[in-house]
Order: sequence, then structure tokens, then C-alpha cells
Amino acid sequence: MSQTKLPQTDAEWRAWLIAKNAEPLAFEVTRRAATERPYSGKYETHWEHGQYNCVCCDAKLFDSATKFDAGCGWPSFYQAAEPDAIAQKVDRSHGMVRVESVCAQCGAHLGHVFEDGPAPTGLRYCMNSASLNFQKS
Repeated sequence: MSQTKLPQTDAEWRAWLIAKNAEPLAFEVTRRAATERPYSGKYETHWEHGQYNCVCCDAKLFDSATKFDAGCGWPSFYQAAEPDAIAQKVDRSHGMVRVESVCAQCGAHLGHVFEDGPAPTGLRYCMNSASLNFQKS
């Protein structure tokens, strides 16, 4: 876990993300559980080798080797980088029941996980690009 003290208030989170050069939608996505429009995120068609980290706290979330084209409009992965990297919560918003994926370290909203992904896990972590920061290997 990071030794850096993370922001607590909305104002602190906004300033933190601006200082990290996060895209403008990052605050709404990570702290307010907004969703970017399909096919609009910078990582949806991004295929370089490396790792995807949490834009808020830099925790390692996904390896590029587990990214696949789900055709859904958001970057999709079939496995988290570490078993405890992603926490899950029941999301009953928008008149449906889904499983929300959040960063286990800082609680940032990342997206949702579905059970229609490829082998070996059968999972599809459908993530918002605005919640991720790519680090080339």
C-alpha cells in the first residue's frame, strides 16, 4: 500500500488529479462513479505492452497481456494484475444489478465486471479509460 497520504475531500481529489495530469473526466469517473461514453476512452483501442495503474493512487490493476477486444466500447481485461487489486461492490444504479469494480487501495470507481469474458477466467473487467494510467514496459 502507498505511503503517500491520499486526498480526503472532493476539492483535494480534484487538485490531486489535476496535478497528476489526469484527463478532465477522471474525477467524475473515479470519485462519483460516472461512466465515459463507449468508444471515447484513450485506452479502448490501445495495445502497447505494459501495465494499467489506478489514476488516483498508482496501484497496479491490470497487465496488458490480459487486455482483449470485447467490442463493448471500453477497455476490457479478463484478469486483475493481483488477486487483491480490485474490490467489488453490488451496484443497483440505473435500474439494474451489476458488480462494480473499485481500486482496492483507494476506492476509485473503475468500471464493472461481467461474467461473459474469455478463458481462462470467463470475466470481463469493463473499465473506464479515465480511471487508468498506462505505464509502458
